[in-house]
Amino acid sequence: MSLFLVTLAIFSALLSSVVSLGADRYSVLLRYGSFIFLGITGICAIIGGGLVLNDNEPIITQFPLGLPWLAWHVRLDPLAGFFCIIIGIVTTAVSLYAPGYVREFTHGQYPLSVLGLFTGLFIAGMLLVLIADDAFFFMIAWEIMSLASYFLVAYQHLQSANRRAAFLYLLMAHVGALSILMAFSVLANVGDGLSFDAMRSAHIAPLWGDIVFGLALFGFGMKAGLIPIHAWLPEAHPVAPSHISALMSGVMLKVAIYGLIRVSFDLIDKPHWSWGVILLIVGAASAVLGILYALMQNDVKRLLAYSSIENVGIICIALGLSLLFIAIGRPLIGSLALLAALYHALNHAVFKGLLFLGAGAIIHTTHEKDLERMGGLLKRLPYTGFFFLIGVLSISALPPFNGFVSEWLIFQAALQAPSLDSGVLRALIPLSAALLALTSALSVACFVKLYGIAFLGQPRTRHVKHARETSWGMKVGQGLLAVLCLLLGILPTNLISFIDTIPQNLLGVGLPSASAGGWLWLTPIAPHVASYSAPLVILSIAMVWALVYLFLRGRKKTRLTRPWECGFGEPTARMQYTATAFAMPIRRIFKPIWRIDESIEESKNKTLYSSAIRYQLSITDHSWTALYEPIGRTVLFISRLVSRLQTGNIRVYLAYSFFTLIILLWVIT
Repeated sequence: MSLFLVTLAIFSALLSSVVSLGADRYSVLLRYGSFIFLGITGICAIIGGGLVLNDNEPIITQFPLGLPWLAWHVRLDPLAGFFCIIIGIVTTAVSLYAPGYVREFTHGQYPLSVLGLFTGLFIAGMLLVLIADDAFFFMIAWEIMSLASYFLVAYQHLQSANRRAAFLYLLMAHVGALSILMAFSVLANVGDGLSFDAMRSAHIAPLWGDIVFGLALFGFGMKAGLIPIHAWLPEAHPVAPSHISALMSGVMLKVAIYGLIRVSFDLIDKPHWSWGVILLIVGAASAVLGILYALMQNDVKRLLAYSSIENVGIICIALGLSLLFIAIGRPLIGSLALLAALYHALNHAVFKGLLFLGAGAIIHTTHEKDLERMGGLLKRLPYTGFFFLIGVLSISALPPFNGFVSEWLIFQAALQAPSLDSGVLRALIPLSAALLALTSALSVACFVKLYGIAFLGQPRTRHVKHARETSWGMKVGQGLLAVLCLLLGILPTNLISFIDTIPQNLLGVGLPSASAGGWLWLTPIAPHVASYSAPLVILSIAMVWALVYLFLRGRKKTRLTRPWECGFGEPTARMQYTATAFAMPIRRIFKPIWRIDESIEESKNKTLYSSAIRYQLSITDHSWTALYEPIGRTVLFISRLVSRLQTGNIRVYLAYSFFTLIILLWVIT
């Protein structure tokens, strides 16, 4: 039944693509036809994934497609089912949100049929990746996902920045796909077959195992946005339509995480502890640098894109801990770290999807992306402001919301480092935990800046001043994810027990003590070691708020008046804090992290006072100048050398043919 529902979800996504082909003539087909099918896709994926998680039995079959001698092998196991749930949740929210959002494209210069066609293909491709059980089928599904998302990034192609971002994404997607293909090639050679079952049954030599892991980490890490192979992500996510950005950041990055887990924990028979160390280092670097880059951004969607790099880094820290503990013979702690990684993947999909949908609502109604041009949106967009606040609290890992639970579980796994024999590992794991704590603190600062500058204060532009709340569908889509942020934070014990079938299936061991204290207490190691009760936390918060309310209610009413304006007249939007000023102290502390070009130009008139002051600030990612720009210059240099062969003279071309023929005859004879 579960495989049937997931297959139905795939067909429903494809049907949404077919229905969208007529959207240019009848736009209602996209808003009330295509997205209805996407809603069915989401619901079927959630139910199908939930059933296979509950049954804990892999379903294996074949599709009569593929090559004549190689049908598509299909497998739906608890790991694939869990990621089907992630896809289903965000897709369901998007299906409610998108009809109102795409209304602005109805009479625009971009065809609605293209948007609907590739949205359905994109979601179908991601689901196909999850159920693929051979390398051939997997790579076909991977390419469907990558190519469909390329056309979605390039949807508003008349803008040069969008074309540039789409080309960079396509280039890096195919470089990553080539690395994944090489990893599967090594596994297929060892296992003597392209099916994943053949790869699982093979015993790979340690050296080849290291090579496969390195290729998989590079390929899937590039799609996930790990530093320093992240350059496409902050370019592509901001230019895509906002509901597509929610799918890419909330879901597509998790499909890459799924691929990394599938190869590292399933297809390779025995992991090595050094893989965990590599993931710890890469994950910690991505987490810290990702949030530092996010702090410097004033573009709302670009800030959220860099924040996705941070959260992928957090997931990789947990995966690194899991691989490390498994390799040294501590499978119980390894299963805890794996569960923490999976739970954070789910949480990130929910709150990052919510934040991108909220950012889309802001841009949809204000036509502004720059934080410096926003302000006072809470009065004008109360529902969006409330839901966005829940997303901000969740991504900042504050209790009782879901982000806190998964990061708390990662810390619980890291705190088991003293039980290790290696002094190096006992030092490395606390260091990564400290970097994770630093990341959490910087994340709070980043999202205080985002919410405070955008929603509080006074509006800075006319568009923002006249902003109005979005349609009910857009609000319901955000509200669904906001409710999940709260539920996943309040009731984690039951869900973690539910997804505990994944480490049982992959590692042969789960967490028997996670629900030892009942649904009220989460006890990942043991009740006497550590426990967390989200219901009691929210009850305590509610009691404190009630006491504060009663205390303030009993006091005399305070007279409300205008704030003191220091004798300079009524306060204006120009007097309030800016996003750039908010991030300035952190920019000064971590100055070596970025390439900063800062200048102040002062224009003076005949008096002693300045008539105008112009401040310019440019912050560049060092990876561009250190890694990507040299590669670009090298490619251009080689291209110029090769272009000299093309002289335009027919006699030169005939000479090429003549000498090529002579060389071939000489080689053959």
